[in-house]
Amino acid sequence: MMSWRKMETITKGIASHRRLEILDLLHRNPELSVDEISTAIKTNFNNTSGHINRLMIAGLVMKRHEGNFVRHKLTGRGQTILKFLRILE
Repeated sequence: MMSWRKMETITKGIASHRRLEILDLLHRNPELSVDEISTAIKTNFNNTSGHINRLMIAGLVMKRHEGNFVRHKLTGRGQTILKFLRILE
């Protein structure tokens, strides 16, 4: 069973409407860069990068290096959390 601290990390990872927007965006368009994400959700690069970092710490997003670019996509946990949140709608 997962520890309460790990669950807290995951919960904090989704505790922002911007991070939820990012999860939804990556569900619809996997393999996006920070720049592409920040443009899509209309926030600056540094804020977007911080949100993505928080999502990675929570294990909801992973990154892949492609030349000079870093691409991001949902992990299995990220997909599961997004499905759960849609149930709550």
